[in-house]
Amino acid sequence: MPLDLRQAHFLMSATVLAAMPPDRGREVAFAGRSNAGKSSALNAITGVKGLARASKTPGRTQLINFFGLSQDARLVDLPGYGFADVPVEVKATWGEMIEDYLAGRQSLAALIIVMDIRHPLTDLDQQLIGWAQPAGVTLHVLLTKADKLSKAQADRTAAKLHQDLGGVVGVTVFSATKGTGKDAARKVIFGLLNFPA
Repeated sequence: MPLDLRQAHFLMSATVLAAMPPDRGREVAFAGRSNAGKSSALNAITGVKGLARASKTPGRTQLINFFGLSQDARLVDLPGYGFADVPVEVKATWGEMIEDYLAGRQSLAALIIVMDIRHPLTDLDQQLIGWAQPAGVTLHVLLTKADKLSKAQADRTAAKLHQDLGGVVGVTVFSATKGTGKDAARKVIFGLLNFPA
């Protein structure tokens, strides 16, 4: 049966591996800085308004949130990193939670790293990529807020980032506001979940 991203629905939130959904099938996780537009991207890609809670206060996602697509396909919203105005000990807990998930989740098919196209590849983004690549986690970069740049500027930024990442990580230019890259992002997710687009 074809996969329909519009069927995405909230399953549960968790902070530890033992409390997560059964570790089977495939899931694609979204990670990124707290102000990169991760929640807005998830809502736009799935076409489900309010699926992921977007907030004007960066760093509101403090749990690992699971969204079901089918019995064996899920999207995962990881806590944002780097920007949120929260205590240091909370940030440390988020880091441990994300690391445990990435290292211990067998059904993790790929990690989509959401970056603001105006500020791509921050130190924290590079740390995440530096961990994921040797661990064999498939990566894809979603460059959000592309409506803030001209098409030429956005394309140049994407091309440079692709080159900086060694040409082995896919890059999609995206805007939740304008819908730019929405179909391309959906196609990427279908492929990562092993479903035909």
